Amino acid sequence: MQSESIFFPSLINIKAAAKNLEGVASKTPLTKNSNLSKEFAATIFFKREDLQVVRSYKIRGAYNKMFALSVVEKQNGIVCASAGNHAQGVALSCKLLQIKGTIFMPLPTPNQKIEQVKMFGEEYIDIVIGGDTFDDAFNAAKVECDAKNKTFIHPFNDEKVIEGQATVGLEILEQTSKKIDYVFVPIGGGGLSSGLSSVFKLLSPETKIIGIEPEGAPAMLTSINNNKNTALSTIDPFVDGAAVKKVGDLNFAICQQNLHKVITVPEGKVCQTILNLYNKDAIVVEPAGALSIAALDFFADEIKGKNVVCVVSGSNNDITRTEEIKERALVYADLKHYFIIKFPQRAGALKEFVVDILGPDDDITHFEYTKKNNRIKGAAVVGLELQSSKDLQPLIKRMKDNNFFGDYLNDKPDLFQFLV
Repeated sequence: MQSESIFFPSLINIKAAAKNLEGVASKTPLTKNSNLSKEFAATIFFKREDLQVVRSYKIRGAYNKMFALSVVEKQNGIVCASAGNHAQGVALSCKLLQIKGTIFMPLPTPNQKIEQVKMFGEEYIDIVIGGDTFDDAFNAAKVECDAKNKTFIHPFNDEKVIEGQATVGLEILEQTSKKIDYVFVPIGGGGLSSGLSSVFKLLSPETKIIGIEPEGAPAMLTSINNNKNTALSTIDPFVDGAAVKKVGDLNFAICQQNLHKVITVPEGKVCQTILNLYNKDAIVVEPAGALSIAALDFFADEIKGKNVVCVVSGSNNDITRTEEIKERALVYADLKHYFIIKFPQRAGALKEFVVDILGPDDDITHFEYTKKNNRIKGAAVVGLELQSSKDLQPLIKRMKDNNFFGDYLNDKPDLFQFLV
């Protein structure tokens, strides 16, 4: 039985996509990051797709796809489903190409992102908000598409979209004469990773392309391990720009052939990277935009002395998520801990806990107390921030020795999710 042929974008088509994108997508800078280069004893470059006009690389694939539509398809209009970056790329493409578009967005989409889509698309787009999840928006978009004979603009599983995203790789190779040893690229549905890796396969095959997924949504890694495109039953949606249940069939087939390795990065590590980039380099990135940089620690020995490119894929970060980002970073660093504390029902118990149990640098950041009918013990949920992860075990020992310890909540995900 003959195996099904795999689509690989050709260099001719990728260069044609780059021509289509002239004056539309920025040729974003490839800049050396001094802090990380020193830290890893390597030359670390950032490919700054966060500096695109829509603040992500998504304009490349969306515009290239819509540019290629027939006259009739353009007249009939387009449909897409997205809660973020793809919607903004499609909206701007609608305005530039004067194509009417309908963009379906789920109800939880932050208002900031909805307003951005309106700004980029102006009178050329209509936004339909409905459904609790992306899948709901996707299904509604497909119904609209079929009923009104419109063209669906897929965020990743499309040949023209892949060719558009591949122009990121083309630019990297044009922007430096140095041999690139590694490229770290984030993976969501696989549009960017399949396109970029195809360029390097053709023009710099010795470069190792490392795909990075969030730990809570390892759709590509799972599929590669299973040797078939596999849908995940559940995902952690935190890294929203890269958290998908299933990658594209086209994208999987290409990445399976082209990627040197796919790894996952914990969401807490991503959060710490976001904070580091802001504090040290004044760079604002969204969680998906931090994935490639967050992965460097896991390759520290391997990349010494090498030339490394990290694709910074986007900067559409919702400022309302800042506290959650800080919280997740602290938990990942083993500095934020939640307990059930049993307070004896007597005067001075809380003072005893603060003075005798807590360390001099420990800080109470969360306190919920419920006085029970039990006259001996009253339980409280307490969040503590430590100065050092080494302080945790001595703290727990003091709690137990003095009969304050009730339970440790960090390793109980069903309870912990309500606190973080």
